[in-house]
Amino acid sequence: MPVFQLFLIAVIQGITEFLPVSSSGHLILLPKLTGIADQGLVIDVAVHVGTLFAVVIYFWSDVRAAGAGALRLLTGRVDTPGAFLALCLAVATVPVMLAGLALKLSGLDQALRSTAVIGWTMLIFGIVLYVADQRGAQTRTAAGWSLKDALVMGLWQALALIPGTSRSGITITAARSLGYDREGGAKLAMLMSIPTIAMAGLLLGVDVVGQADAALARDGAIAAGFAFISALLALTFMMRLLRSVSFTPYVIYRIVLGVILLGIAYL
Repeated sequence: MPVFQLFLIAVIQGITEFLPVSSSGHLILLPKLTGIADQGLVIDVAVHVGTLFAVVIYFWSDVRAAGAGALRLLTGRVDTPGAFLALCLAVATVPVMLAGLALKLSGLDQALRSTAVIGWTMLIFGIVLYVADQRGAQTRTAAGWSLKDALVMGLWQALALIPGTSRSGITITAARSLGYDREGGAKLAMLMSIPTIAMAGLLLGVDVVGQADAALARDGAIAAGFAFISALLALTFMMRLLRSVSFTPYVIYRIVLGVILLGIAYL
């Protein structure tokens, strides 16, 4: 695969994975709107791995605490902040795992990959994000995350299986509706992405076992590297921007893109 195409796919995935604009929607649209050949599952796995490493490094202190806490959790102890964080992340991940399995077994995951679906979800969930962001209180921080809120955010996260919804966007929407401040809500959404992306990458990896050859493995490594760099830059940009700006710029982008896609789909 040409390096430019790998670069394009990786940058789209890296930038849109953590911004509330839907990475899956953009990757589905890329071959539909440009005529470029679909990148295939191996490259999908590679760019997911790249973005996973980016969020792990950015939130390394929290990831390290949750990792140590997970070991305590396995012994039945929830006696440290890290163990409680690990428990919350586990609870938040269960709904999307169950919903994802149901979609895959039913075959609906492929049926939803249409321009019209992405257009509607871009538009509708962009408006929902705007309402939650403008009306939601900012009285809570990420440090006050509870098991109940983890479950609520996990249920919202399951909606991200519909292309165009945006995993980060829908979980940030949930956090803002629960009263978390913008930076705290975004942090929780990003931490929730770690087990979710890891599980998605594992499932995709099972599908591609035996497919990769030396050339494809090289392409995957290149794509993962590009995705890692672009994701880390996008994540850093968004978290700094949220200290002074709302989510409105992302909402405007979603609405404009949604209207354009609906025009393409129906006209």
